[in-house]
Amino acid sequence: MATNAEKALQLIEGKIGKEEGVGDWFEVTQARINAFADNTEDHQFIHVDPEKCAELSPYKVPIAHGFLTLSMLTHLDGSIPKDMKMFEGIVMGVNYGFDKVRFISPVPVGSKIRARSEIVSATPKDNTIQLKRKMTVEIDGQAKPACVAEWITNLVYG
Repeated sequence: MATNAEKALQLIEGKIGKEEGVGDWFEVTQARINAFADNTEDHQFIHVDPEKCAELSPYKVPIAHGFLTLSMLTHLDGSIPKDMKMFEGIVMGVNYGFDKVRFISPVPVGSKIRARSEIVSATPKDNTIQLKRKMTVEIDGQAKPACVAEWITNLVYG
């Protein structure tokens, strides 16, 4: 009888190279940017000072930290529709890291962002599947994405 991980791997392998889905829009507010600045001690004016941005920044408004955009992937991923059969018997998912993180376009305050996911690979090891997905963070109304990253998660099955 196949284990939960083996069953999941069969489903995931059929999805490699295909779009997993697109999530919901999420507004990036100045309050969120300020909280991130406080938590990371990164208070560069381009993030937290609207008046100085209007005067000196090429964007004319504050922009989100690139790492704020990246850190929002967990939340943005939550609204991407998924084949829940892939997760039957899962005990936990563990963030393993990223490959090829790129910040393509700034995220101006007040922008809405969402994530688009594509399954890149799935590598089995015991009762774990190391899942790599290409995550693209889009900005509402802009042609270029804010961020593109390959996100690696270890899915641990019971």
